[in-house]
Amino acid sequence: MFKNRRVVVVMPAYNAACTLRRTYDEVMAQGIVDLVIVVDDASHDETTAIARMLPDTTVFTHPENRGYGANQKTCYRLALENGGDIIIMVHPDYQYTPKLIPAMASMIGSGLYHCVLASRILGGHAVRDGMPVWKYAANRGLTLIENILIGAKLSEYHTGYRAFSRTLLERLPLSRNSDDFVFDNQMLAQILWLGQTIAEVSCPTKYFAEASSINFRRSVKYGLGCLRTSLSFRLARMGLSRPDLFAGLPHATRSSSY
Repeated sequence: MFKNRRVVVVMPAYNAACTLRRTYDEVMAQGIVDLVIVVDDASHDETTAIARMLPDTTVFTHPENRGYGANQKTCYRLALENGGDIIIMVHPDYQYTPKLIPAMASMIGSGLYHCVLASRILGGHAVRDGMPVWKYAANRGLTLIENILIGAKLSEYHTGYRAFSRTLLERLPLSRNSDDFVFDNQMLAQILWLGQTIAEVSCPTKYFAEASSINFRRSVKYGLGCLRTSLSFRLARMGLSRPDLFAGLPHATRSSSY
C-alpha cells in the first residue's frame, strides 16, 4: 500500500522464465506492492509454471499469442478488477530496475500526476548502459518528430516501464488500440489528448541476452505506427479528422509533460 492506495504491478510476459523470478523478487523487495499480475502471452517456456509458484501473484495465460498490446489490455483489466489504485507496468525481463517503484508510486499517489514514465534517455546514460547506437538514434529521432506533431516534450515515448492512476486507466478506451507494440504509443497519445501531464523519471536499464527486444523489421513497423499515431493526433487537433483512437474523449487545448 501507498497512503492507503492499493499498488498493483502488472507484468506482460512472453518467454520470461529465465528472468521472471528475479524481477518479482526485486519488485516485492520494495515493500509497497500488494499484488503482482503476470499475463503470459502463450509462452513456449515455463513462464506460467514459474509465475504460479510466486506468492501474492495472479496469473493469467492467453491460450494463444495475441500480441504485446493485447497482453497489456488484459494486464490493466485485471489490475482494475483486483482493486488497483496505482498500477505499474514492469517488464519481467529484468531490463528495467524495479527499485523505481516507490518513487513512481509516490508521484501517482501524491495526486500530482496520473501517468509516470521511467525514461532510459533522461540522464544521458542509455548508450553507456548498453542500448545499441542505432536504437538510441532511432528513439531520439522518432521522439523528436512525435513531440513536434503532438506538441509535448517527452524525452522518449518508447519505454516499457510506466505507472498509472486508476482514475486515468478507467478513462482510456484501450480496447480501440492495437494489439501490437504500437499500443504503447497510442496509449500515450490518448493521455496527451486528454491534456494530462506525463511525468518522467530517469531509469538505468540493462541489456543482456535474456532481455526482450524486437527485431529490426518489427522495429520499423513499430516506428511507422508511431508516426501514424502522431500524425492522426495532429490532424485531429486541427479538426481535419477524428480517428477512433480519440473518438468520445474530451480534448484539452494544451497537453504537457515534465
